[in-house]
Amino acid sequence: MNIKFLDVLQLCPLFAQIQQEDYPHLLSCVNAMHKQYGSDEYLWLNEDKITSLGIVLSGSLEIIKENAAGQKHIIDFVSAGQIFGEGIICTKDKISPVSVLSREDSHILFLPFDKVIRPCGHSCGFHHQLTQNMITILGEKNKMLSRKIELLALKGMREKLATYLLYEQVRFQNNSSSKDTFSFSITPNRTELADYLNVSRSSMCRELSRMKDEGLIDYYQNTFKILEPDALKNVLN
Repeated sequence: MNIKFLDVLQLCPLFAQIQQEDYPHLLSCVNAMHKQYGSDEYLWLNEDKITSLGIVLSGSLEIIKENAAGQKHIIDFVSAGQIFGEGIICTKDKISPVSVLSREDSHILFLPFDKVIRPCGHSCGFHHQLTQNMITILGEKNKMLSRKIELLALKGMREKLATYLLYEQVRFQNNSSSKDTFSFSITPNRTELADYLNVSRSSMCRELSRMKDEGLIDYYQNTFKILEPDALKNVLN
């Protein structure tokens, strides 16, 4: 595997507390498979059976739910260093309730689930750590889904935006060594963000502009900065 992809794995929570020099042995041990996808190419579709979890090495993905009319709603975004499919492969039938779409040219690493959760015959120490990390990730996934439900339950546009931006700022802070913890970049563009929040794009853009004029936030394209965190939190009270 390309050395730059090994560096990306250091960002992945599945590889927490595992030394980078152990990555090649680990990937061989679990029969990991590297695949490349083009822009707007589906990795899998709703109702497909899934047996491997995925890690984004480069590019980004959309997790989407489509209704009977073919309309899609974005459930989540997955970028480099993040994993996906871990909740599906833990179910009894392993049938996906969502589709996964590549937003751009992307490199994906697939790890068979049964190889991840079952210790190999070589008693690899890193394999035990991999299993522990997987349990933690599943717990964090439940928290993420709870936040998504909370976000969709909010009625006001400003409340939705404040909740989303505060969450993204915390997530950036937890995964960055930058001293400027109030500046961060988001994955979705404006159209995708409106779909994710289940709101009108034009109304959302007007509200973002008002929040900027009031000095609560600043932004340029997909980079945001929270100028008044306390005031933004007060929006939710």
